[in-house]
Amino acid sequence: MTTAMTCTRLTIYTVAGIFLQVIGLSIFVFGFFPVKPTLSGVSDLESYRDPFCDSAPNPNESELHPEKLRLLYQELSGISSKYDRLILMVIDGLPAEFVLGKDGQPPRKAWKESMPYTQSLLANGDAIGYHAKAAPPTVTMPRLKAMVSGAIGGFLDVAFNFNTQALLDDNLLGQFFRIGWKMVMHGDETWLKLFPGLFMRHDSVSSFFVKDTVQVDRNVSRHLPNELNNDDWNLLILHYLGLDHVGHTGGRNSPLMASKLKEMDDVVRTMHLKATMDHSQDEGQTLLIIVSDHGMTESGNHGGSSYEETDSLMLFIGLGSNISDYAAATNNVAFQVDLAPTLAILFGVPIPKNNVGVLVPGTLDSLRDYEQLRALELNSWQLLRLMQAQLPSSLFGGFSCNCFLYGACEGLGSDINECFGDKEKQLICLFKNAAVLHSIWKSKKLIESSSSMEDFSRALDAYNAFLKTASEWLASKTTEKPVLLLGLGVSAILLSCVVCVTLFLSLFKEVYHEPKDRVCRGSHLLNSEDVFVLAVPLIFVISMGSSSMVEEEHYIWHFMVATFYLLLLFKTAKSFDFSKGMNILRDYKLGSIFSLLISGRLLKGWHQGGVNWTYLPDISKWLEQVGSGYVKRIQLISSFIVISLGLFTLFRTRSKRKIVCVLAFGFTTCGFLILLHAWRYQDDMFEVSTVTAKLIYLLLSISAIGAALALPWSMLNKDKCFLAEAGDCLYLIGSAYTLSWCLLQLLLQQPINSVPILLLLIQILAISGLSSKDSQVNEWVKIAALYYMGMAGHFALGNSNTLATIDVAGAFIGISSHSTILSGILMFMITYASPMLFLLSLVMHIGAYLRNHSHSTISAHRDTNLGEALKLRLGFPCLVPLCINSILLTAYTVVLLLMRNHLFVWSVFSPKYLYVCATTLCTYIGVFVVAVTPKRFIFLLFLVIHAISFLETTLIGNGTCLGDGAALIVTEPANTCRSWFCGGDAVLMVLGD
Repeated sequence: MTTAMTCTRLTIYTVAGIFLQVIGLSIFVFGFFPVKPTLSGVSDLESYRDPFCDSAPNPNESELHPEKLRLLYQELSGISSKYDRLILMVIDGLPAEFVLGKDGQPPRKAWKESMPYTQSLLANGDAIGYHAKAAPPTVTMPRLKAMVSGAIGGFLDVAFNFNTQALLDDNLLGQFFRIGWKMVMHGDETWLKLFPGLFMRHDSVSSFFVKDTVQVDRNVSRHLPNELNNDDWNLLILHYLGLDHVGHTGGRNSPLMASKLKEMDDVVRTMHLKATMDHSQDEGQTLLIIVSDHGMTESGNHGGSSYEETDSLMLFIGLGSNISDYAAATNNVAFQVDLAPTLAILFGVPIPKNNVGVLVPGTLDSLRDYEQLRALELNSWQLLRLMQAQLPSSLFGGFSCNCFLYGACEGLGSDINECFGDKEKQLICLFKNAAVLHSIWKSKKLIESSSSMEDFSRALDAYNAFLKTASEWLASKTTEKPVLLLGLGVSAILLSCVVCVTLFLSLFKEVYHEPKDRVCRGSHLLNSEDVFVLAVPLIFVISMGSSSMVEEEHYIWHFMVATFYLLLLFKTAKSFDFSKGMNILRDYKLGSIFSLLISGRLLKGWHQGGVNWTYLPDISKWLEQVGSGYVKRIQLISSFIVISLGLFTLFRTRSKRKIVCVLAFGFTTCGFLILLHAWRYQDDMFEVSTVTAKLIYLLLSISAIGAALALPWSMLNKDKCFLAEAGDCLYLIGSAYTLSWCLLQLLLQQPINSVPILLLLIQILAISGLSSKDSQVNEWVKIAALYYMGMAGHFALGNSNTLATIDVAGAFIGISSHSTILSGILMFMITYASPMLFLLSLVMHIGAYLRNHSHSTISAHRDTNLGEALKLRLGFPCLVPLCINSILLTAYTVVLLLMRNHLFVWSVFSPKYLYVCATTLCTYIGVFVVAVTPKRFIFLLFLVIHAISFLETTLIGNGTCLGDGAALIVTEPANTCRSWFCGGDAVLMVLGD
């Protein structure tokens, strides 16, 4: 008598392992991902004093009238402000390359001609543009926070982008509000969520409704004439979303891009002409700034760290700078965070307390010499305060209050030294040099020295050197990661991995070491495909230590899956005797394997994924170049074939149940609506598409859930063997799941991805065709292969390990008003379409296995009760993907921990880890669905057995045939052993004591 694990214990241990994994993952994520060091409070009068001076008692600023506070700030800063109003125009998703060109070259002709007025401003020296580098993640909310606070947010801001909270850190809008500015905002509602209650007028639109490329901008521009004529505001924010939406729906080269650029150019023209007219009539001077929050990739997406995504625009109009030529106006570089200190200086408010940006070069040219150096000094003091919070006080021991005001600080000397050594010591040295040179310039300026211009240039260069170095150091500096949390998180994840692997090995021994087990007959040694499947996780663990392999992970998955297909082909061909002529089973199996190889090769070439080689040609690019009409035809043909294959799968069991016909009718209706949707879809028919999509969602939900609920009851009226009937029902439910998911993806995915969806379905049907009685491939190998095929399909649909490839456009199909939860769910479904599809197909696999082995599965285990049978035939298949995912999750968690100081930790390894976490969630959901579906069969099976027991004890006695050999009940004196005959072969069920 063995002490094998019971089904109940297996369930408890598995749930405990998953729960432990979730807890460990949560602890690690919140312990690893950084929270940038911040100083509490807001900048005030202290900003204009030497950081080494003791905090002097300030007048209560909250009691000062805003106008008096503004005048006090201006007096202490020593810098005159010539601007009365500010217009900040945000063009969401506009790459600087569209306006300024790239690598010293002008913009592409189509882009340049679409913005003639803006280009004329640059050519005439009336505007100066900058390639403003944005920090990843390149999504709207953290980029807006960076522009107004000068601080770089944490990496997890990409998640908070979908549920924006109020910005509590010190920022420009808060400073403007304190000096009495009146602010107006029209456009992206993110501003209202970040700054609730600050705007006296506003009209907002949702930034996530990406199908709308027209009304979303018209809603902003309709307010423009009135706002430009109003004189009751100091800050006007206009946030246009249309260009970003055009990118999401059609990419950089969308036919709508040129007209959208022209629309933005007309807005710039209107605002600039009005500002010029107001200035000529002495109605105040307005500074116009055009910015973008991020760029976009060729496909129009963003979120990652590529040049195309981080290349945002910063364009100043009305600075009065002396720009010599077009190149000087366009070939400039800055950082997005530099906008905050620049605007603070230009408009006479303190620089936000946690700013890490520096003054944008060229924006202060209109100031006098002493004002420029004073501005750089204030910026340096502000960064120095941030450094003081993170560096030991001993490094600042030689400094004292105002020690540079009339000479050198005592103990530091007045020599200008070369700065070397540790980064921290270099920073102190650079600041000292700048302060000394500034002091020398001021002392010589008092006597009008002829060398004052040279001294001015030296002081200017010294300040810029310090600011550049300090900004880079602060931008890369994060708080110390809590070692205890990281250790606890990794330990929990590692322990959960040990639990999953132990459970898998325990069941592996029970499944494949029974003497009568068909699969491992005569040997327990691993064969070639077993070894290969076990080696795949090890190969991935090794490859994940390289940033380049993380970026190009799709190559590994495609190679591994193709190698597995070749192993299948070799083993299958080797097992057949081709000298005997035609063999239907052999030819069917070989055809299935060849279809796997062909479909796998097409999937690999459909999208040139990854990061570094996306520009290389692939099938999808070639089809898009041919024309959208061909893409639509291919979409229609692929959709029709998917529907046909799905219906064929439903009727494959030759079932005559009415419920199957009802399901077929439901799926046929859904398929027709999808074909109609694809045929009629246009951007200006969004409302019609929304109604159709909602109807499709409803029908697919009813069909899939109805199949799971209704099919188990229908098997009670059959004379067929119970296990064979249960296998047929599970196969039908799995087919319904698979077809529902494929039809849903045909609706949600980009039209170019309709063929990959078809190829993925073909792969599922082909791999299920290898699940025959005499299959020479172990069950767990097939399940592991399904997991690997799902990951290969994930990249074949155009996904990668960068956030830029997430398809945002499809997440709003069928949603008439923005919902963060619904659009987030759809986005998850689109991104993990392939892994979830192959996990759902496990229900088909389990059903096919029960159907093909209905006469031997349990009779071969005569000492096995019902719980044991379910444990081996349901629990074991569910453990395989959980175990593989747990190994990969644990390994990559350790890799991320080891790479925490790597140069690409935030641009490569961290986005990959977010995908790993999302893959884990996908695996949990898929396995849960697979595990829950057969539970109805357990319930019904117990009903049947208890009914037999009742008949045995009350009607039959010691044994009576229940009609035509359908069932025979035999009573034994000890533990009751009931044999239920199915077509002459006994299937033994032991209920236990």
